[in-house]
Amino acid sequence: MSSWVAESVGKISADYQRSADTHLIRLEGLKIEGIDIYLKDESTHPTGSLKHRLARSLFLYALCNGKITENTTVVEASSGSSAVSEAYFARMIGVPFIAVMPRSTAQSKIKQIELYGGRCHFVESATQMHSEAVKVADELGGYFMDQFTYAERATDWRGNNNIAESIFRQMEAEPHPVPHTVVMSAGTGGTSATIGRYIRYKGLDSRLLVVDPEYSVFYDSYQSGDTELTASVGSKIEGIGRPQVEASFQPAIIDVMIKVPDTASIATLYWLEGRMGRKAGASTGTNLWGALQVAQEMKANGEQGSIVTLMCDSGERYLDTYYNAAWVRENIGDIQPELDKLNTLF
Repeated sequence: MSSWVAESVGKISADYQRSADTHLIRLEGLKIEGIDIYLKDESTHPTGSLKHRLARSLFLYALCNGKITENTTVVEASSGSSAVSEAYFARMIGVPFIAVMPRSTAQSKIKQIELYGGRCHFVESATQMHSEAVKVADELGGYFMDQFTYAERATDWRGNNNIAESIFRQMEAEPHPVPHTVVMSAGTGGTSATIGRYIRYKGLDSRLLVVDPEYSVFYDSYQSGDTELTASVGSKIEGIGRPQVEASFQPAIIDVMIKVPDTASIATLYWLEGRMGRKAGASTGTNLWGALQVAQEMKANGEQGSIVTLMCDSGERYLDTYYNAAWVRENIGDIQPELDKLNTLF
């Protein structure tokens, strides 16, 4: 191993040592007795999202597999948060970074990528990202990080402070320490794979429920077993949902999947802000809507217990989209009926 690679691994490892764990927040004031819902707040990472964990793992994986040298341009296909985090680590070790993304990506994410020294390369739709990223990497003699292939294998799912280990450790002192269900959405599929594998490895009595937004093929693939499914449009919920089945998506370790309407995802963001006084990203809305459906089912079955899901990033990144009423009406639709239901039930 070259001295540059050793130094780069050391820098990334030091970043991990400087990082505290993220908070696990219990939702207060729910109208359902005996059922607790928790949000693991991943927005507090240095780059502001769950993808900080993934980017760290992907860089270490690539460095230790000899894919990145001090002259390598790193290229990624990302709609935003992964690219922000990867730009951060690319700058840390001193290599150029290019993010291939749709033109519709939130401006705040684009600015953050550029703040960390990355460059944005735009395509018209999410369906073009992968092929364009391969092309850009080939033209530059660079390395395509390919989060959608390597996410599930770059993370040590047995432990080493992965997100699953962190969740279950933080739950140990709660009234229902072993969650009835852990709810997670799939973008790469890497986080859901880590959680599902960890549950099985530790023999825990928890379910993994994966929620999928509209305009994503993961749910349909899970139901049909067809891994060749594709869609002609991309998800409107940034960071999750895919127009094709990705290599990191592992359906065999998922216990349940549900499809979440986009209006429900965005309504849940507004409901959460009313409860916590905080804005979260759209994927958090998808996650939390799934958790609330589980809570309803548990209540109907006379069950008590806990449910854990993730706050993937902050809503401050989406002030011009998901928190812009005109944009929501035009791109998502009328969320009021869903919001009224949430306020009535919970």
